[in-house]
Amino acid sequence: MANIGSEVERAIKWKNKNKQERSQLAFFRSLELMDFTIADNNNMNRLGELCRLREVLVDYFFADNQYKSTDILWQKYFRAFTWQANLLAGR
Repeated sequence: MANIGSEVERAIKWKNKNKQERSQLAFFRSLELMDFTIADNNNMNRLGELCRLREVLVDYFFADNQYKSTDILWQKYFRAFTWQANLLAGR
């Protein structure tokens, strides 16, 4: 999840710099990582959250943002996973 969050962060950064192509490439990488995570049988108990996460991210970047997501919301959501990954790595 931390790796997915890194790509979402990049997509947000490039979007805010009006670099649409780079933003889309970063977002597509995040979707690819998310799809691998969803397909992993070890994540069956998280499947609902993962699928909803994918849906809401696509809505934010490519649709009408009906869920009213913000850059800050996504940064806060993924920051917890990055913090946990760093903690487990002993950083």
